Amino acid sequence: MLDLTTEDITEGSISRALVVLAAPLVVQSLTQVAQQLVDVFWLGRYGENAVAAVGLNYPIISIVVILVTLAPFVGTQVVVSQRVGADDPDGARRIAFHGTTMALAFAVVVGAVTYAAAPSIVRLVGADPSFAGMAAVYLATYALGMPFIAVSDTIEGAFTGWGDSRAALYVTLATVGTNIVLDPFLILGIWVFPKMGVEGAALATVAGFAAGMALAIALALGPRDTFSLSAADVGFDVAEYREILDVGGPLVGQRLAQDTVRILVVGIVAVAGGAAGLVAYTVGARVASIAFIPAGGLQQASQSIIGQNLGAENPDRANRTTWTGVALAAVGLGLVGAVQWFVPVELTELFVPGVSGEALTLSVQYLQILALGYWALGATYLFLGGFNGARRTKTSLAVSLTQYWGVRLPIAALGVYVFNMDVSAVFWAVTLSNVAAAVGAGAYYYTTSDGMFERAVAVAAGSGGAD
Repeated sequence: MLDLTTEDITEGSISRALVVLAAPLVVQSLTQVAQQLVDVFWLGRYGENAVAAVGLNYPIISIVVILVTLAPFVGTQVVVSQRVGADDPDGARRIAFHGTTMALAFAVVVGAVTYAAAPSIVRLVGADPSFAGMAAVYLATYALGMPFIAVSDTIEGAFTGWGDSRAALYVTLATVGTNIVLDPFLILGIWVFPKMGVEGAALATVAGFAAGMALAIALALGPRDTFSLSAADVGFDVAEYREILDVGGPLVGQRLAQDTVRILVVGIVAVAGGAAGLVAYTVGARVASIAFIPAGGLQQASQSIIGQNLGAENPDRANRTTWTGVALAAVGLGLVGAVQWFVPVELTELFVPGVSGEALTLSVQYLQILALGYWALGATYLFLGGFNGARRTKTSLAVSLTQYWGVRLPIAALGVYVFNMDVSAVFWAVTLSNVAAAVGAGAYYYTTSDGMFERAVAVAAGSGGAD
């Protein structure tokens, strides 16, 4: 029931292919969320400063991982899917090898710089002296795992592009399982292990990444009847590296643009809403990050399905895949938003037990405002998946720049600093930017999709150029 062949993807039910391919990716993301919660659980028993030190590193690590893995991961997934659809498995395997080695090279450079500069980086982001040392140790230790992350993530992208998302789930389960098992031993010094605190947490994470990489390589060399690698796939072709980077590179800019605005918006929230506003914004961000996981899984699935259909010269089916995904994501997240509208107090208390007063009032307000735009963000994910699957990642970058820099940040800043509004201006800026992105991306997709997919078929066949 959970197996997908190339024929299922290029000829079968589109909605079934989307759901079957997305399901393991959704479970994968939920597993990663569970990993973060377990880390905080054990670090909380070591000390508050340990939790703060690791929390400070989350946005830093997010940027480091984006620089290392995003371009090779997406580039590999999309190009592999197109070559599989074009019945070119040898070419797909070559791309997978080149994507993996590219990611490994990025990881060595970025990881080394991060390791050496860890104390300076945590000081730059304003770490409190009480935990700055621990934060630097955590970041430097985490940087040692970058090669493992790079290799495993890119191989996961190759499997997903081939239509085998379960392999990616298995790799994540190995990664997270190893981390969860080692956490209490290395953090608290249970049994024969020394008490290492935040360094132990980072070492447990690195060990998990190493286990995930080992399984990813074993699956790529071993028993699965989908994607596999052999000595014949080894090579060094500049054109292959360039193709991967052309597809995946713009998404690095997209993510960095998003994260930069998120950091700036947090500052505006602090000015307009104080501690209570920050609590509300944090609760909303955490709830939304979980709610959007299914849309992220559908986006990845759509990119693979669209890519394979373009490789198979089925542009109409690729187009239908986008619209089917948009409908699934918009309706699904719209229902999630409806539930969130009616239970904002319960959601807030789940994340911040004992919250009351202004913090509770603002959290309820933000969760309800967010809920109004869930359908739009779900639709946006899938429109971007359509652009990405057609190699139009520069269009995805343009949509995100408009959403975050053209709508969200100006509305938030003008509302607070010019019109002297309260923190609700920021809350509305988030939802309005999500709706604007869905409407704008949808309108542009509708007017350009026919020609876009026809050109993408030519590119996949090697007879045209990228946008």
